[in-house]
Amino acid sequence: MSEEIINGQEPEQDINEILRIRRQKLYDLQQAGKNPFSLVKYDVTDHVTDIKNSFEQYENRDVSVAGRIISRRDMGKANFIDIADESGRIQVYIRIDDIGEDAFAEYRRWDIGDIIGLKGFVFKTRRGEISIHTKELVLLSKSLLPLPEKWHGLKDQDLRYRQRYVDLIVNPQVKDTFVKRSQIISEIRNYLNARSFLEVETPMLHNMAGGANARPFTTHHNSLDIELYLRIALELHLKRLIVGGFERVYEIGRVFRNEGMDTRHNPEFTLLELYQAYTDYIGMMDLTEDLIRTVAQNVLGKTVINYGDVEIDLEKPFARISMADSVRQACGVDFYTIDDDETAKELAKKHKIEVEPHHKKGDILNLFFEKYVEESLIQPTFIMNHPVEISPLAKRMIEKPDYTERFELFIVGREHANAFSELNDPLDQRERFEAQVIKKAKGDEEANDVDEDFLNALEYGMPPTGGLGIGIDRLVMLLTDSASIRDVLLFPTMKPVD
Repeated sequence: MSEEIINGQEPEQDINEILRIRRQKLYDLQQAGKNPFSLVKYDVTDHVTDIKNSFEQYENRDVSVAGRIISRRDMGKANFIDIADESGRIQVYIRIDDIGEDAFAEYRRWDIGDIIGLKGFVFKTRRGEISIHTKELVLLSKSLLPLPEKWHGLKDQDLRYRQRYVDLIVNPQVKDTFVKRSQIISEIRNYLNARSFLEVETPMLHNMAGGANARPFTTHHNSLDIELYLRIALELHLKRLIVGGFERVYEIGRVFRNEGMDTRHNPEFTLLELYQAYTDYIGMMDLTEDLIRTVAQNVLGKTVINYGDVEIDLEKPFARISMADSVRQACGVDFYTIDDDETAKELAKKHKIEVEPHHKKGDILNLFFEKYVEESLIQPTFIMNHPVEISPLAKRMIEKPDYTERFELFIVGREHANAFSELNDPLDQRERFEAQVIKKAKGDEEANDVDEDFLNALEYGMPPTGGLGIGIDRLVMLLTDSASIRDVLLFPTMKPVD
């Protein structure tokens, strides 16, 4: 056997030689009329985890399973291999006396990474390991590339993201993160559906980018000969539905922002946005807190979780504080006493905060918040009442018209949710859009344009409405203790390999 596995160890060989040997094995099979790729189905009756979790029901029972060979221990006329299916891995006992000399000789030429099907009965070895005693086996797919790192794990983090399919094979714990991601999204849907929210779908291609402060991706529609934008938010179309008479709507979908990439940002990500008529940002705050707490309990079975070396308590009431008060407590600067932009700019200079020409008092308050407060918000905290300059779609506070009925939820120093009492005054909304156009002309590439159709919708009348956006990827990061957004995206955006 040219590429031999002995006691679970694959001898060091030149990769080109390994590739040659595996392709030769495939060629030999094809010449013998046993091409594994010609098989179209295999009847699987059971999965590994079910067998291991319910051994008493399975003991001595015949099963038919399929999976990938992960390791192999050659003991002459009797071999042990480990195979892995979607649910886990299990030991398999293969003996020449049970399957015959020809089948055993054929099996001996299979490699780690090959996908096989087998029939046999469930038993426990003398060491107490649940195993399958093989009576029949078949090669279902030939692996032409060897698994990396001798199946001990794919260590190169960049390669893990680029070749997630290999990462899932050799790092089985990674699969649990993506199972939990699916469960989290399902629980969000269950929560909202139970509260009479209607799930909808809105366009991904927009005539103009709106609903958030972000740089869009652009594309061209050949037939119409127009420029289009991949959506940066779900907001404006969902609020059109509130105008149309729906009272509770939500969407979970991909959005796209042409911005930098780091442990918290990927150019495409998954966003939940929901809108509820006849409520405000306080109602959205209560819903956000209860939603996250419920999802954690239903998916993880607990509401006190660990993120890195920090314990996060999702059970007790989340803290609530205005942005201006949080800055005052952190550095002593009280923006409620600042009346003009120039004073704010002088304070920024004094505190070594860089400002741009288009920045106003509200923008500068946000810069102070980002410098002095944001990273310190470890336990769940609602930061409330953002300045109007950075909240073009939020309703003004009656008692403080320079500020809005808006909040962001921060946990472990990062934003997880953004919500507000929706601005439903079409005249005020037009003024906000026009102010955004001025900011864009002064160099703010993330500023919005005037969306005339949305303004037209508001002029028909939108009821008082609360709106909420939650970044699904960051929530999954939190609930799975994942350090990078790439750890919770099956296929994150990567720079092409030269």
